[in-house]
Amino acid sequence: MNELMTRESGQMAALFRMLEHALDHIELLTENYRPVLGGERYLTDREVAKLLKTCRRTLQEYRDAGRMSYIQLGGKILYRESDIERLLKEGYREAFRNGT
Repeated sequence: MNELMTRESGQMAALFRMLEHALDHIELLTENYRPVLGGERYLTDREVAKLLKTCRRTLQEYRDAGRMSYIQLGGKILYRESDIERLLKEGYREAFRNGT
C-alpha cells in the first residue's frame, strides 16, 4: 500500500494514456466546432470549397453569377450552412431507372 507510484507504473501509465486519448478527442471537437448564431452555422470559403470539392475561385464565380448566397463582412466571405444544403438539394438530379 505504501508503493511509490511513478509515471512508469502500470496504473499511472494507463491513466496517462486515457488522458492523452481524451485530449485528442477534445482537440478534434474544438477544431470542428462551429458556434451557432441565430440558429445558423456559418462556413468560410475554404470550408465550403473543401466540402464541395471545388476551388475558392469557383465559389467566386458562383457568387458573381448569383448562384450562391453569401455574407460579406469586410474582406471575409461567409456562407450559411442551410444555403449550401439547399443549393445541393436544388441541384440534385434523380438517375433514370432502366426497365423498372
